[in-house]
Amino acid sequence: VVLQIDLKNADPERVEKQIEKLFDIPTDECIRISAKLGTNVEKVLQKVIEKIPPPQCNTADPLKALVFDSTFDHYRGVVANIALFGGEIAKGQKIVSAHTKKRYEVNEVGILTPNEQPTHKLYAGQVGYLIAGMKEVTEAQIGDTLFLYKQPVEPLPGFKSVKPMVFAGMYPIDQTEYNNLKSALERLTLNDSSVTVHRDSSLALGAGWRLGFLGLLHMEVFNQRLEQEYNMSVILTAPTVPYKAVLSSAKLIKEYGKDQITIINPAQFPDKLSVSEYLEPTVLGTIVTPHEYIGKIITLCQDRRAVQKDMLYIDENRVMLKYLFPLNEIVVDFYDALKSLSSGYASFDYEDAGYQSADLVKMEILLNGNPVEELATIIHNDKAHAAGKLLCERLKETIPRQLFEIAIQAAIGKKIIARETLKAYRKNVVAKCYGGDITRRMKLLKRQAEGKRLMRKIGNVEVPRDAFIRVLKRETDK
Repeated sequence: VVLQIDLKNADPERVEKQIEKLFDIPTDECIRISAKLGTNVEKVLQKVIEKIPPPQCNTADPLKALVFDSTFDHYRGVVANIALFGGEIAKGQKIVSAHTKKRYEVNEVGILTPNEQPTHKLYAGQVGYLIAGMKEVTEAQIGDTLFLYKQPVEPLPGFKSVKPMVFAGMYPIDQTEYNNLKSALERLTLNDSSVTVHRDSSLALGAGWRLGFLGLLHMEVFNQRLEQEYNMSVILTAPTVPYKAVLSSAKLIKEYGKDQITIINPAQFPDKLSVSEYLEPTVLGTIVTPHEYIGKIITLCQDRRAVQKDMLYIDENRVMLKYLFPLNEIVVDFYDALKSLSSGYASFDYEDAGYQSADLVKMEILLNGNPVEELATIIHNDKAHAAGKLLCERLKETIPRQLFEIAIQAAIGKKIIARETLKAYRKNVVAKCYGGDITRRMKLLKRQAEGKRLMRKIGNVEVPRDAFIRVLKRETDK
């Protein structure tokens, strides 16, 4: 372990004790260095030689190359960075990807010094780059194994295809910008194979896409790159996570060809009668915080349906908490809330923990009895009432008043769980009544009420586009 000692706030003794307690690494194995002053830098190189053994490879073995990174070049295609664990590779050879089973001819190989330096061959034990006419970054997936054509080898273990964990709808602010945004997305995804793109459309927001990201940070970076590199302004809907449903209906199982489906869009959510159970993704989160904030953070985690797995005092001041979180509870604003509660001192990290059974429901928003597809959400049953009430209140603020009354309702199936009423504009029809018989006044009011009732039946609720944007983009109330 290398510790920097030239920083203003460096405290090597305290950090050494924390490392020994957390990782069981003795304090005498920690090297205190200063790159600025050159202190102990040579010891780091000696330790690298001692601790990291040379690769056990043989050039006589069949070619086995690991793809550990890739970039896209507009002139040469995909440039894959590879590490050779056996054999050798040279220009003109035919290679095969163990994952995609596609065959390529090698156009160029070389080493990185750090710039690309073409060479005649790469040998076992070396790290370098390879260009073989791959047209998309998805063809050079990180962790994939390359081998020579007709000389198959056992793929290197541990490879998993990248699976998006957060989905969001993306729409152009102005539909005339659709083609420009499509072109920008195509160019951005050339360099980012982990983003999945599916075409989508919405009555309120127009034509767009449903994008899959590795996490919330990945989504924010992608959105920033669209704005900064391509000058595109987009509407990004509230992020959702991929749920699963275990089907019990023989008809649906036959239709999908499997008994378990993944749901990335609330519109695809199957009815409870045809499902034996719903599953939601979970993550194992690690929170490191000063001890004075523990009470607030435990309350926050409990509010997010988290289950405590561990609690450890790193030293006299800091605590490490481990919780099993449902992913949809942390994907929007958990990190912001945690930083707020801890005055910025708490840190948060998480890793995938698979799926678990959950009581999920599809909550729809109805305007005068008509469902609004864009505002449908998948939510845990315990939180549906609070979320429905909040969404109805927001819509009441954002939808402009009409000439007729509008009922804004949140519903689960046939059951209404929250309601707000947007009152109609009313004309003072009794202004001309200056006295006389009360029946004249009541007749005018009754006629107005009948007209309003008829208008409500035949009138369509015009929801302006910016109202959807305000509701979808507005932060969750803390």
